[in-house]
Amino acid sequence: MDLNAYLQHFIASFAASAGFGVLFNAPRRALLQCGLAGMAGWMLYIWLQQMQVLPVTATVVAAFWVTIISHFFAKTYKTPIIVFSVSGIIPLVPGGLAYDALRHVAMNEYDRAVSLGAQAFMISGAIGLGLVLAEVTNQVTRKILPVRNRG
Repeated sequence: MDLNAYLQHFIASFAASAGFGVLFNAPRRALLQCGLAGMAGWMLYIWLQQMQVLPVTATVVAAFWVTIISHFFAKTYKTPIIVFSVSGIIPLVPGGLAYDALRHVAMNEYDRAVSLGAQAFMISGAIGLGLVLAEVTNQVTRKILPVRNRG
């Protein structure tokens, strides 16, 4: 992939995440971070795809990364994590696959529709798995590491 294609991915994923932040009524001061979380997750996903990683695995890793970044932003900007994680996960949602699956249903191509629907379902589950793994990792890390001086 050339530099121009990467730049287009950067801009589109940032705009999608920040734009969804607007629709999600995220605070204005958090929109930049919403866009950055989504852009970071999407770029990791694209990079993993170029490394020939399976789409479901790449989605789990990217969703995990988005949630880790969201935790960082939530602590840094004293904003609920859901503001960043929901907006940041948007580029990973398999909307195109789901659309194609339904389009093939309408064209009576059920074998292709089932295949695409199963892919969309697995990627959706991978998003959920990545979010849960990051949250569990955060909880375990907080329990194991000593609490630093909060004063």
